[in-house]
Amino acid sequence: MVTTDFFTPVVDDPFDFGQIAAANALSDVYAMGGEPFLALNLLMIPADLAPDVGAEILRGGIEKAREAGVVVAGGHSVQDREPKYGLVAIGMADPDRLLTKGGARPGDVLVLTKPLGTGVTATALKRGEAGEEDVSEAVAWMKRLNAVAGRMALENDARGVTDISGFGLLGHLDEMVKASGTAAELFAASIPVLRGARGYAAAGQVPGGTKDNRAFFGREVAFDEKVDETERILLFDAQTSGGLLLAVPPERLTGFLTQAVLEDLPHWPIGRIVEGHGIRVRTGRLEDSSSH
Repeated sequence: MVTTDFFTPVVDDPFDFGQIAAANALSDVYAMGGEPFLALNLLMIPADLAPDVGAEILRGGIEKAREAGVVVAGGHSVQDREPKYGLVAIGMADPDRLLTKGGARPGDVLVLTKPLGTGVTATALKRGEAGEEDVSEAVAWMKRLNAVAGRMALENDARGVTDISGFGLLGHLDEMVKASGTAAELFAASIPVLRGARGYAAAGQVPGGTKDNRAFFGREVAFDEKVDETERILLFDAQTSGGLLLAVPPERLTGFLTQAVLEDLPHWPIGRIVEGHGIRVRTGRLEDSSSH
């Protein structure tokens, strides 16, 4: 399998940016049940930018690739008006065990492996309104590889998997239920968000991609009246290097959750796949719901 992704900086530090962009590019391989082994750099850099900035971006990407067991075998760079960086990522997978968006079935439990809110946090940072601790938290999550989550999805027969990136949680879930011919219900209180994200969303630090997601995918989503505006924004928030969303068969859920604890994989059961069409966002927590 071959995939690629690159984007403009979401943080100020070039080394962190390189790590985030590399983790994000590798995520598509993990989301399909693959193991990446080779990558190529894609770097766009302004001619007047200090040479050490580009070097630090590349160093960050190579360090993250090394953590993933991936060899970066060169790449390509061009001049551009603003920096952009990412990878072409190549991985291997068993064709008979590929993870797809279209494999979810009614009864599957939806498990998310990273909190939401990187979009609003990065926007607050660009506007000089983000707290240092909030930025550090967001960077740590964005740099985290989805390797363990992808492997555990295979080991626990997850039928539908997607990574959460630019379309936000609701956009990528919409793709999953349409591909699977199913519907989904989420429980707002079970969905994790970054510490400062609610405040940034409430203050209007909302990226354009999040607004676009809401305009495009909003028609497929029904919210309970008590789901407030801030929660709705965060569910549409355009993510960078987000987690995986796994549709775990109910008979495998207990084993999956136990293994996740043993392997230190962050995990939040946030909803379930149901029959029908569209997505319903309910108040409360999944574990408190009465329907199964």
